[in-house]
Amino acid sequence: MDEKEKQKLEKATLAGGCFWCTEAVFQRLDGVEKVTSGFTGGTIKNPAYREIITGRTGHAEAIEIIYNPSIINYRDLLLIFFSTHDPTSLNRQQNDVGTQYRSAIFYHSEEQKTIAEEVIQQLAKEKVYDKPIVTEVTPAKEFYKAEEEHQDFYNQHRQQPYCQYIIDPKIEKLNKFFSDKLKQKL
Repeated sequence: MDEKEKQKLEKATLAGGCFWCTEAVFQRLDGVEKVTSGFTGGTIKNPAYREIITGRTGHAEAIEIIYNPSIINYRDLLLIFFSTHDPTSLNRQQNDVGTQYRSAIFYHSEEQKTIAEEVIQQLAKEKVYDKPIVTEVTPAKEFYKAEEEHQDFYNQHRQQPYCQYIIDPKIEKLNKFFSDKLKQKL
């Protein structure tokens, strides 16, 4: 990718439970150049995973996505985000419980904020979920990259039970409903 193409890339920051799950989903999308697992939305600087899992930092496990909007747009990223986690569950995704597992969109521009609010309204109007969407839409704060062992976790540890029982179904759903958005090869 040349310098001109790099300048066209945009950033999205999403939290949908465990970052291993969200990272695995978004890595597979055409137009997504990079996905980084980390933490955002809290009050302490440079948090470590061991601090995050206590739930006392205010941070959420999140991913930072660098993407090419000429290939995949922000609205599509959000539709995939909402389809691959439970946005009606407050501070919980499956067995992961606590504010660090909340559903959140950390927007980087007023345009992203507007699109996020429109998508949530659309999903509510269409009654896609039985319960109200509790996903917070909040300005992006400092994003802290998680430790290296958390990066590319699913691709390196597919045989772990957590990956098989929690992440595999998300990937299957992605493959079924968004096959036209997938990279040819990962």
